[in-house]
Amino acid sequence: MKNIKIATGIALLALSFTSCKDEKQEKAQRTIDSYVTYVDSVKNVKADDLKENWTAVESEYDRRAAEADAALADIKDNAAQTEKINTSKAKYESFKNEMTTLLAPPAPSPKQQLRNALFGEGKIGDDMSFAWVNAQNIHSVYQQFVHTVENNKDKYSREDWDEIKVLYEALDSRKNTVEKEGLTAEDNRKIAGLKIKFAPMYTVNRMGAKAEENKEAKK
Repeated sequence: MKNIKIATGIALLALSFTSCKDEKQEKAQRTIDSYVTYVDSVKNVKADDLKENWTAVESEYDRRAAEADAALADIKDNAAQTEKINTSKAKYESFKNEMTTLLAPPAPSPKQQLRNALFGEGKIGDDMSFAWVNAQNIHSVYQQFVHTVENNKDKYSREDWDEIKVLYEALDSRKNTVEKEGLTAEDNRKIAGLKIKFAPMYTVNRMGAKAEENKEAKK
């Protein structure tokens, strides 16, 4: 009788172990299926509709992907499940690349690129505000402007030179204000030297760009 009870206990223990193991595998399979379904559902949403929530989508994806990878350890023969996960990962990465392109800020216009080069990224926008230029930095602003023009004078089109003139005149206008706000005589002298350097460079190269434009128009 005692032996029967022991045998029965062992059988129940083995059954319990098998049942527990089966439950873990089933749970792992559900986790993987949930991950695959999530990727497919995200891919089926219009990219424009995901823009505002993309950060949350990425965070949720990372969580589900980590859980799916961990679930593989609970499945004995997991080759098929591994392939499912890898396929979904590839799908998501492809979609993520599309979203990255969609979410990227538009490239600045040629005019804005010129402004950025002459004054620094985002310093001058469509409002043409030079309020950030003061007595302490105006000499360095002129330096960057004139040296950038000098280094790129052979690349500028006639339209570029026209924009450069507008920007230069706006900077000069700001200088008139800054002179009353503590501009030192030394900086004023250095700026005068830069202006003397810029004037003939602008005139000659703008004429050259205009001549080249006319030449191209006649072809």
